[in-house]
Amino acid sequence: MKESRELLEKLGYPSTDLSQLPTSTKTFPDGAQYRIELPSVEGPAALKETLEEIDRYGLTIHRVSQGSGIMLQTDEEILEMCRLTAERGMELSLFVGPRGTWDISAQPLTSGGKSIALRHEGADQLVYAMEDLKRGAQLGLRGALVADEGLLLLTKEMKKHGQLPEDFVVKVSVQMGSANPVSVRLMQDLGAGTYNVPTALTLSKLASIRQAIDIPIDLYVEVPDNLGGFLRYYEIPEIIRVLAPVYIKFGLRNHPDVYPSGKQWESTNIALVRERVRRAAIGIQMIERYYPEAKTSKLGAKGLGIPKVNEVTATS
Repeated sequence: MKESRELLEKLGYPSTDLSQLPTSTKTFPDGAQYRIELPSVEGPAALKETLEEIDRYGLTIHRVSQGSGIMLQTDEEILEMCRLTAERGMELSLFVGPRGTWDISAQPLTSGGKSIALRHEGADQLVYAMEDLKRGAQLGLRGALVADEGLLLLTKEMKKHGQLPEDFVVKVSVQMGSANPVSVRLMQDLGAGTYNVPTALTLSKLASIRQAIDIPIDLYVEVPDNLGGFLRYYEIPEIIRVLAPVYIKFGLRNHPDVYPSGKQWESTNIALVRERVRRAAIGIQMIERYYPEAKTSKLGAKGLGIPKVNEVTATS
């Protein structure tokens, strides 16, 4: 093993999981160690309810994300979500359109094929995904989730060629699956602006990843059942100390699979976001209790994918 570890170190990677859990000296551009994310905010009605609950609890939430995607939102709905988040200086991140689980392929739905679930199949799906990104950006969106290495590279090229704004935040989905320092560094090199690591990695494994990358890590501290279904609330202070800059992400246990969402799920989605905000309040109290000196960002901070809504209008 000595030779293998030496090669990793020569290449600039940690050669072992970091059981000593070193304190990260890396931060967001504003010097903050952590930000808060609420996922699965499916559409304008759910977003409005989320914002009302955030105000009721007096929380600072930096990013809301959504899984059904750009494709299944009308122009007017995207504009409304952009407006609501831009007014507060919050990041909005919508998933990119057609992917494996929504196509005619059977493999992503099998027990052995789930690892390819959200990849784009064929050249046409890549084009559709690129069109989704361009449409979102034209409507003011400045953040999107991707789950395909090819599309991730294309987002980098689209920025170079003026097809996406330079400040567009590309957030890599937890379902991409890269789980070690080398593979996550590769995601950073391909264009990831922020990376959602697999949910069940130990702090020592996560610490080795942090040593290899500079971009923010996104980590579920409450995990939906279909991604593991566990709760890591008491670990939040150490997660912040070791993994900064990090997005603390509050999913929800006992969460029905609402994807792809729509009006048929609206009342359920509203109930889910209410409880998700409540869970975030519990987690933030953990930070205040056990790591009060931890630094968080103000709304509107540099690096957030805050929508641009001035003079943007719907095209349909």
